[in-house]
Amino acid sequence: MGRPSLSTKTGDKGTTGLFGGKRVSKESDRIHAVGTVDELNAVLGVVLANHTLPEAVASILSSIQNTLFCIGSDLATPPESAAQIDRLEPSVIQQLEKQGVALEEQLSSLTVFILPGGSSAGALLHQARTVCRRAERCVVALAEFEEVNESVRVYLNRLSDYLFLAARFVNKHVGIEEVEWRGQQV
Repeated sequence: MGRPSLSTKTGDKGTTGLFGGKRVSKESDRIHAVGTVDELNAVLGVVLANHTLPEAVASILSSIQNTLFCIGSDLATPPESAAQIDRLEPSVIQQLEKQGVALEEQLSSLTVFILPGGSSAGALLHQARTVCRRAERCVVALAEFEEVNESVRVYLNRLSDYLFLAARFVNKHVGIEEVEWRGQQV
């Protein structure tokens, strides 16, 4: 009995290859960042499987998934690598900001904290937001010791804002009111 063709066995000893050929520990900050961005992309895939999403949000999330794949490539390719890839550009951040503004214009202003939840899609978008924040923290940790494309960190920061707005928008779209945080309950 063989193994799947995608299994190279090169990672069996706890290392993985970056673009350009360098091998690093699977426990490295760079791989934590790449893996968490991949996890975020998978969570967005689950969100997109929810067929109650408004088309405007679904199409943007699909675009975000493609951008996250590019971010993973960017993170997996150290700046000193000879590998040629398309690095994330600041214009992608500006586009995401515009999309966030468009959602925010359709929402009431918040004067209190709200609890994550609501509809299934809304709750999943809140979950995606928290995974996005973790991905951002992983990139910040990596950037303390290695060079990282600054646009990646900024994009993830803006993306978590967008995902929060998208969760609120989706819940409003399906008619579920936000639950305000009221402090400790006894």
